[in-house]
Amino acid sequence: MQAVQASSSPHFSIHSSKPPHSSTCSLVTSSVNVKCSGFSLREQSSLWTSYNKRVILKSSFSAKAASVEVGSSSISTGTAEDDVLKALSQIIDPDFGTDIVTCGFVKDLQIDKALGEVSFRLELTTPACPIKDVFEKQANEVVAVLPWVKNVNVTMSAQPAKPLFAEQLPAGLQTISNIIAVSSCKGGVGKSTVAVNLAYTLADMGARVGIFDADIYGPSLPTMVSSENRILEMNPEKKTIIPTEYMGVKLVSFGFAGQGRAIMRGPMVSGVTNQLLTTTEWGELDYLVIDMPPGTGDIQLTLCQIVPLTAAVIVTTPQKLSFIDVAKGVRMFSKLKVPCVAVVENMCHFDADGKRYYPFGRGSGSQVVQQFGIPHLFDLPIRPTLSASGDSGMPEVVADPQGEVSKIFQNLGVCVVQQCAKIRQQVSTAVTYDKSVKAIRVKVPDSDEEFFLHPATVRRNDRSAQSVDEWTGEQKLQYTDIPDYIEPEEIRPMGNYAVSITWPDGFSQIAPYDQLQTMERLVGVS
Repeated sequence: MQAVQASSSPHFSIHSSKPPHSSTCSLVTSSVNVKCSGFSLREQSSLWTSYNKRVILKSSFSAKAASVEVGSSSISTGTAEDDVLKALSQIIDPDFGTDIVTCGFVKDLQIDKALGEVSFRLELTTPACPIKDVFEKQANEVVAVLPWVKNVNVTMSAQPAKPLFAEQLPAGLQTISNIIAVSSCKGGVGKSTVAVNLAYTLADMGARVGIFDADIYGPSLPTMVSSENRILEMNPEKKTIIPTEYMGVKLVSFGFAGQGRAIMRGPMVSGVTNQLLTTTEWGELDYLVIDMPPGTGDIQLTLCQIVPLTAAVIVTTPQKLSFIDVAKGVRMFSKLKVPCVAVVENMCHFDADGKRYYPFGRGSGSQVVQQFGIPHLFDLPIRPTLSASGDSGMPEVVADPQGEVSKIFQNLGVCVVQQCAKIRQQVSTAVTYDKSVKAIRVKVPDSDEEFFLHPATVRRNDRSAQSVDEWTGEQKLQYTDIPDYIEPEEIRPMGNYAVSITWPDGFSQIAPYDQLQTMERLVGVS
């Protein structure tokens, strides 16, 4: 059985020919054991604590030995291995309700029953899993209680970073798992502050992170971080850009190009933005945070179209005017099929004389959440230190990692990790082929509806230029051209909006979710 990436979540890879299940946890590189750095359970916020409590143990279970990579062992496959797998299958991923054995998280299982030794690896897909320590602890505990086990060795690892669909992306973006847009569509609300502090929070959680400052007219990144190398370098052989770094986070900004702020027309700005983003040697990243420029114009549309954005974080302030502008941005992301996973309301309040004051009013962030159904809202207080950190070159979460503001960003970081995991899980399993019923199963993300389509129906409804004349609208692909018994060879996600289906005749069909939902459905298939 071939290993399959659990692209839907930042956690684990899946070892199954079935559609992968996943969890919102994950760790570091696949070839190197990684230290689970970050916050201890005591240091984590109440959100972390409540999330940890959701990791439960199964009361009944069955081992799925076929989904486990078993290393060399001094005994043959049998009772000892079954004991270990049954024990590990008690550990349930809290988001998807599936045990870690079935999901294929357990790798390189080695057993020496004579010596009572058991070793295995839990493979995740992101180092920013908020409960990775809980998984490791429980894996040790459930195996250690077996009567013949004397020593348990658990190591943590993760797959190389990779987007859901990398084949048609620029080379520089093919090893980035998640791309997060931080947007406000209005200047002066603290969007860059949120983007930078979120990025360094994710890095502190153990993830490999980069920041792209997409504001060509007024780049903020050179002011907010004090990297030693203030000029971007070019790889003369590859003609690629080498990012600068600060405390392990990779940085790219037009402000590091030696140009300061740009004075140029829109099309030129879009071209520069494209070049900076796609020709940079980002390397393997778990998260690339894009600090979006204000507005909903050419630059924003270019960014949303050239990169597969995983999700967006919206930044606003309490004023009504801020809500009006932010609403435009949320609608833009909605049209482009980019999920907005959190709202950060900046400059909400301050405390003085034992009271809490709201100088700019209340409700803008809540209004965004309620009107657009965005699941999470985070309030940032007015803090002189937060503003000062943006000018000093050291992010607040780095300068005061245990402060109130840092705890809010820790919660935001956990939210982003969990939501990206769920989005990837939903997208990777949205459209699959069920050979047992010879039908294409469709479950569009953010929808509870599941339905089945006949493969020939999907193929006959192709709307590309090869099937329909773009000028006249005449149907070039005839009904009889497609046999009823046709089956797809491969189905792959295309961002958050469509799938690419490869057919036996070599044709690659792009099928948007919106189109699949309009096709004639099979009845009585389950």
